Amino acid sequence: MTDSETFVETVSEDNQTALSRLGSSKSLYADTGGEIDTEPVLEATADAEYAAWQTFLEWADDEADDEAREAFEATADEEQEHYETVDRKLDDDEYEPANTPQLHEYLRAREDTVERTGALVGRILASQRSKEQVVGYFVGDADPQTASLFRGFGEDLDDQLERATELLGTVCESAEDWERAQEAATGAIQAAYDEYVETLEGMGANPKPVC
Repeated sequence: MTDSETFVETVSEDNQTALSRLGSSKSLYADTGGEIDTEPVLEATADAEYAAWQTFLEWADDEADDEAREAFEATADEEQEHYETVDRKLDDDEYEPANTPQLHEYLRAREDTVERTGALVGRILASQRSKEQVVGYFVGDADPQTASLFRGFGEDLDDQLERATELLGTVCESAEDWERAQEAATGAIQAAYDEYVETLEGMGANPKPVC
């Protein structure tokens, strides 16, 4: 595999089941601990955006590759803006993000530029699915303004995916690099999916969609 577009298609196809379930309504149910209401949805989103901001800030701080560092810095800036936007909408002015998703624990354990870039693609693919559920919640809650806000976050994820795939084409210099990047992307998606499954099962819910 030596093509960024093919890379995204392959990762998406290989993780089709996990991504599909991460894009289901049960994903939001898991993220909010079963409390699908405005404040829990915003708090869960704040946790995720804050974790992303900190992850990519950490990557940028110790990244040796100039192009990768710039990409991670740009992504960190976007995630900081997302977090601060959500934080302003919370009723609790003193809310502090406390939960670090397993996805970001996985990402923070990546130290190699190739693996980080691949894992970034996986994180974006997983996050695109969860953002769709947040948008759907606010559409259903008759709050088009907030729904539009989160659609904007989704557009930023599209830009991040383009940035990450371009970076892949730069940092992957061999077939082995592409393979390591693909494994990291799948690992990121699997980390998000594993937490989804563990959370739902801990709540006594079936993680598989009801057909």
